Amino acid sequence: MSDVAAHRLLLVHAHPDDETIGQGATMAKYVDEGRGVTLVTCTAGEMGEILVPELEHLAADKEDGLGEHRRGELDAAMKELGVTDHRFLGGFGTYRDSGMKWHDDGHAIPADDIHDNAFWHADLTEAANHLVPVIREVRPQVLVTYDEFGGYGHPDHIQAHRVAMYAALLAAAPSYRRDLGEAWDIAKVYWAAMSKSRFREGLRRLRDAGDETSFEGMDPDGYLPPFFLDDEDITTQVDASAYTERKMAALRAHATQVATDGPFFALSNNEGQQVWGLEMFRLVKGTLGPVEDDGWESDLFAGIPAE
Repeated sequence: MSDVAAHRLLLVHAHPDDETIGQGATMAKYVDEGRGVTLVTCTAGEMGEILVPELEHLAADKEDGLGEHRRGELDAAMKELGVTDHRFLGGFGTYRDSGMKWHDDGHAIPADDIHDNAFWHADLTEAANHLVPVIREVRPQVLVTYDEFGGYGHPDHIQAHRVAMYAALLAAAPSYRRDLGEAWDIAKVYWAAMSKSRFREGLRRLRDAGDETSFEGMDPDGYLPPFFLDDEDITTQVDASAYTERKMAALRAHATQVATDGPFFALSNNEGQQVWGLEMFRLVKGTLGPVEDDGWESDLFAGIPAE
């Protein structure tokens, strides 16, 4: 066990690129600090929109090769972040991207036509049983996933939340499926979060600078989607601003999904490290560590002794 990191983080995400957008800087920071980082991705993102014109033939309604391509993008992104332990839930291809469409209220909902092995249709216990042995093998003290709405309503994000939370419960029960490994109780569980006030400030600066296209339709003083939280609902902020450039490099690796001239990079250029290098979380299980002057915990592993 001497080569096992004393602190270990498990992240459960729906598609390639979700991990980098949400926690890419934190992942890179923890890797550099010698902490263990394991990523489980639930689908290959086969139904994603393709932003690279010369790769449009990979679309689901054409050659249907986007999932394999995004597998390569994920590999490249993880190299940028330094993460060496990344896996697909149940193995690559077990669950397919469910796709989505937009509701009139501005959040995602399931698509009209869903593939037979779409993640949204997965049996919850079966899917959780793919994750339980990973938890018992890695023995993470911290789990990061989405909230119950999946951030913005995407069915695969919601399902990833359900699978991660259920698997964490099952993995901790000594009498449950002993064949899947020795029981392990994850000490702290976090849901990804984004600050409403901070996003408003960044968006306001974009608009003041004359940028009316990035995050089109969003008003810095108007309605924002539900994945932006009031600061009082956020418990933790990891300052990984020193790793912002590595996060941006990992985003560039997800080229079919993230445009280098798109809103992520526009906001980064405008706000610098203050937007994408400060990553926020909401503690939903475990004991909050010491709170800093800004009112938030600063380390996901705060209060957890190193093994």
